[in-house]
Amino acid sequence: MLSVIGLKERKNFLDLYLNPAINEGYVCLLYPNSPRHPRQKYLLTVKGLAVYDECNKLK
Repeated sequence: MLSVIGLKERKNFLDLYLNPAINEGYVCLLYPNSPRHPRQKYLLTVKGLAVYDECNKLK
């Protein structure tokens, strides 16, 4: 994901994109009580899916 949005450092990605998306409710963690879980995944919430669908309609 870093290369797609043009970032080089993971910290910038976390601070600028991922953590704000989680805090605003667009993304949730598969294992919320264990952020460093080996099988951790990030899932779009209903709110996130609505934004994703809206972006795809514009294309």
